[in-house]
Amino acid sequence: MNKLQGFYKLKESGLPAVRWFPYVKGMELDKEILWTVRSAVTEGNDFNLPRKVGVTADEATNFAEELIDKLDSEDLVLCYPYFIALKSGVIDIRGNRIVIEAVKDDLWNLITYNKRNVTILFEEEDIRFDGDEKFLTQEELLELIDYCVTIKNKWSNLLLNGKSLLLEWSFGMDSDLEHNGTGEPYLIFYELRTV
Repeated sequence: MNKLQGFYKLKESGLPAVRWFPYVKGMELDKEILWTVRSAVTEGNDFNLPRKVGVTADEATNFAEELIDKLDSEDLVLCYPYFIALKSGVIDIRGNRIVIEAVKDDLWNLITYNKRNVTILFEEEDIRFDGDEKFLTQEELLELIDYCVTIKNKWSNLLLNGKSLLLEWSFGMDSDLEHNGTGEPYLIFYELRTV
């Protein structure tokens, strides 16, 4: 499952996921919010694809129009409202093992800069913490665990065939045009892939 397939699976899953839609030429985006624009390919390497994160509607539109001209006809340009990440991480589910890694702010702190606040390993009836055990509140941890159970049930056929599921998530909040958080924090998933 690549990034594009994962976007579709997340949309169908019932998990709290980014509200993405395919951009089409000439589309007008809401100028009252910031946007994230990503490219998604049906085949080939789909890591480090061009993207713009937290940009105005005009910048998002210009970038999306340029991307459409560069991509193959079956590839997509995806748009979704930008959110400010407060805590982010990955969930790796394989068989009876679940690993949750979490980092302050954006996921890039974990993936690009190798920073990490906590790793939590669930295996059989055992739970182990490496790092700051209190980084995630009890409510945040329980919410993630509940979704891990949902994910395991929903995609049990993949897990039974020896695949691992990797999800990216954040506790985030909506943003105003100046990158200030608005409203209440919420959990959101924005990538799902098999490994």
